[in-house]
Amino acid sequence: MRRTALITAFLAVFAAAVPAHAVDPLYEAKLLRLAEVIGSIHSLRNLCGEKSSQWRDRMDSLLLAENPDPARKARLIASFNRGYRTFNETYSSCTSQAIAAIDRYQAEGMRLSSEIVSGYGN
Repeated sequence: MRRTALITAFLAVFAAAVPAHAVDPLYEAKLLRLAEVIGSIHSLRNLCGEKSSQWRDRMDSLLLAENPDPARKARLIASFNRGYRTFNETYSSCTSQAIAAIDRYQAEGMRLSSEIVSGYGN
């Protein structure tokens, strides 16, 4: 299934990311956007019938990998929540636009993950 392959690839790339201890501003911006994208996907996929916590679990994995200080952790969680709330407030049912948004956000998540790994990974 295409979505399963995308999710698997997205997570494989993400899992290879190495936390930046001295946080580069560009790295941080991409990571915050990735957190927001994960929150958006979580909201949209739940809206479209996927009742699971897999995307929230991915956010937990990101936090575990980063091991951020409390202020940075709060910013990452706020980004995830902003992504979640944005689509939770925008859509009340699964529409073709919501499905298209899932595809766009998954593609963006893959791109961000690849950029993070290629720029900051091992």
